[in-house]
Amino acid sequence: MTNDNFFSIHNLSISFGGLMAVDNVSFDVLPGSIFSIIGPNGAGKTTIFNCINGLYSPDSGKIIFQGKNIIGLKPHKIAQKGIARTFQNIELFSRMTTMENLMLGRHIHMKTGIWTGSTFYRRGSRAAQEEIKHRERVEEIIDLLDLQVARNQFVGGLPYGTQKLIELGRALALEPQLLLLDEPSAGMNSEEKQDLIFWIKDIQDELGVTILLIEHDMKLIMDISDRILAINFGKPITEGTPAEIQKHPEVLKAYLGEDEVIGHAA
Repeated sequence: MTNDNFFSIHNLSISFGGLMAVDNVSFDVLPGSIFSIIGPNGAGKTTIFNCINGLYSPDSGKIIFQGKNIIGLKPHKIAQKGIARTFQNIELFSRMTTMENLMLGRHIHMKTGIWTGSTFYRRGSRAAQEEIKHRERVEEIIDLLDLQVARNQFVGGLPYGTQKLIELGRALALEPQLLLLDEPSAGMNSEEKQDLIFWIKDIQDELGVTILLIEHDMKLIMDISDRILAINFGKPITEGTPAEIQKHPEVLKAYLGEDEVIGHAA
C-alpha cells in the first residue's frame, strides 16, 4: 500500500467565528508508523482530530484515507472504515464494568446488534456465537493492556490512569487501521507513562496499527515517534524526525521562548 493510499491531509483549514483554528495544514502518515502532532495549548491539534473523525466539517482541504476523501462522512461511518479515537477527557460509562465498556467498542462489528445479542441470548444461537467471538477479542485486549484485575470492576471506581487505558482498549476493540490518540498520558504518573510507551509500541508492532498521536509529554513524543509535525496558531511550523524537531528554532520558540533542546524533561 502506498502512502497516498493510506492517510494524508491536504491543505486543511477551518475557522470558528472568524478565528482560524487550522490554517492550511498538510501531512502524510505512512502505514505502520507513529506520527505525532505537537504544539502549545490552542495550537489546533485537537481540532485536526475532530475534522478527521467527522465531528467538525472543515472549510477547505481533503482528508484521504485509503485513497478516498472522508470529509463529509458521519463519525460512525469513519469508524467503520477503520479509524478509531481516544479523547482528552475520558468518555467511558462509569457505571459499567471494564468488560462492558470494551464490548461497546465492538458495536460496529456486531451483526445482531449489541442489545439484540444480550436481550435475546440463547445458547448456540447466532447472537450467542457472535458474542463469544467478540468476548474473545476483548479478552485479547485485556491481556495486551494488563487490565485483568479491572475486568469486572465498575470503571468509575478505578484509578484515572487505568481509565485512560480502558479508553485506549475500547478504541482498539474497533479493530482500527488508524488509531488517533489524544493526550493518552494525561493524568498518568511516571511509571504509568513508561508502561504506556511499551503498549503503544506493542499496538504498532504486534497489531500493525498506524498511530496518529497528540501529546504534551515531549519525552514520550521523542521516544516513540517516527515523524512529528509541529504547529502553532493553527499553522504548520515544521515536520521531521524527533532529532530534527527538538532542535528546530521555531519549535523551541513556540514552546520555550528560547533556544533550548526539548524532549528530555517531560
